[in-house]
Amino acid sequence: MSQVALVAIGGNSLIRAGERGTIDEQLANAHATAKSIVQMVARGWQLVITHGNGPQVGAELLRSERAAGEVYTMPLDVCVAATQSEIGYLLQRAIEYELRQIGLFTPVMTVLTQVRVDENDPAFENPTKPVGPFYSRRNAEAKQREVGWRMVEDAARGYRRVVPSPEPVEIFEQDIIGKILKLGMIVIAVGGGGIPVVERENYQVLGAEAVIDKDRASALLASGLKTDLFIISTDADQVYLDFRRPTQRGIRHATVAEMAEYYKQGQFPPGSMGPKIEAAVRYLNNGGKKVIITSPERLIDALDGEAGTHIVP
Repeated sequence: MSQVALVAIGGNSLIRAGERGTIDEQLANAHATAKSIVQMVARGWQLVITHGNGPQVGAELLRSERAAGEVYTMPLDVCVAATQSEIGYLLQRAIEYELRQIGLFTPVMTVLTQVRVDENDPAFENPTKPVGPFYSRRNAEAKQREVGWRMVEDAARGYRRVVPSPEPVEIFEQDIIGKILKLGMIVIAVGGGGIPVVERENYQVLGAEAVIDKDRASALLASGLKTDLFIISTDADQVYLDFRRPTQRGIRHATVAEMAEYYKQGQFPPGSMGPKIEAAVRYLNNGGKKVIITSPERLIDALDGEAGTHIVP
């Protein structure tokens, strides 16, 4: 089998800053990301694509709550399932189209993915995962008063709602994803970090009111599949130390130990680069071979060693 890479795409890659997030906007952004992905396929890579869903799941929750007097509401796990299908559909369409533009007809499949979490995870008592749109401070305070949302400032771009983000423990569909890969297909899976579920006695599975961090879930899947490469696609072309300070400097190459030390020093905030570095460290400490962190636009340059941050054991 060819070399296997897992490419984790941020939910904000489909809804860019200043955009309303219409389906047409998201589809256009999906095509931009797909152009880099198909170049990897042309080079012989087999791919698993994962993606975030922060803006989309927040919008789904907002629709559910605003329409509560007219139609049934949707719990958070069902909102995650809905956005998995929505984003998977847009990505699948875009990737299939871009593949055909270069004469490739590799099948693409989206797999609805459940991820088990521990119902006693302390994260349920301490919501930290940002979802949905950004609000001004005034509007965020109104949301806290009116609907009881917990709001926090996110990466100096405004305020967002936060929900519980428990640790991913097990990806139920991992074996299925591996089998699909062996058939030579591109797999889109673990959308939005996976549908959060808990398992009780007698194999009873229940949805959980949470959103799993997609980088942590992606690292778990990349480790389970024993991929050759784990790519984290984000809005930065590489990882920076002293980000947005006069002393800002990029990291082109580093070992996992060096990145872990920078993480301990507080270089990577929890609301932005922190989870990505944490995921990279987990993957490499679990036997992974290499991590690249870069933007969708620089993905191929990063593969050629000319961009991105490259982290090795």
